[in-house]
Amino acid sequence: MRDALKIGLVSISDRASSGVYEDKGIPALRDWFGKTLASPWTMETRLIPDEQAAIEATLIELCDVAGCHLVLTTGGTGPAPRDVTPEATMAVADKLMPGFGEQMRQISLAFVPTAILSRQVGAIRGTSLILNLPGQPKAIAETLEGLKDAEGNPKVAGIFAAVPYCIDLIGGPYIETHDAVVKAFRPKSAIRPKA
Repeated sequence: MRDALKIGLVSISDRASSGVYEDKGIPALRDWFGKTLASPWTMETRLIPDEQAAIEATLIELCDVAGCHLVLTTGGTGPAPRDVTPEATMAVADKLMPGFGEQMRQISLAFVPTAILSRQVGAIRGTSLILNLPGQPKAIAETLEGLKDAEGNPKVAGIFAAVPYCIDLIGGPYIETHDAVVKAFRPKSAIRPKA
């Protein structure tokens, strides 16, 4: 699938990577993408401990060797000493994309005041977009989809609405979504006719 979106998913957890408990981030993301993407996609997954060198090496491998267009991390973005995912992401980045982290915190603040403790970042490495997501499956879905009213209409845009156009701009495949989950936003000049 040459034109398929290649997604790298990295769950960062000392305890899950050592088998103390089951990782929930990767299965939640796999399910979410299954209901969201209308265009072809493939996935690479990694489960690693909260160690900056390991996180950096994994991000580099997924971007530069595996050729992932989109790399999502879950976990390790709080203020605790072992939370080093943002530092690892910034260390391998060519460009920072601060709007992604700002929007994730904005969405999470609608649910919990501790959202301001989150340090998620977005970055570009080469032709890959890297996004640090929260660790909990419910929070992951909320930040990707955004906030909806009782009728299911968007109130606050989730971050994934901007991801397809960002991938366009950095040379990746054209991504289509199921609008009922997330409507991808592109300027009119960038929208292709439905296949």
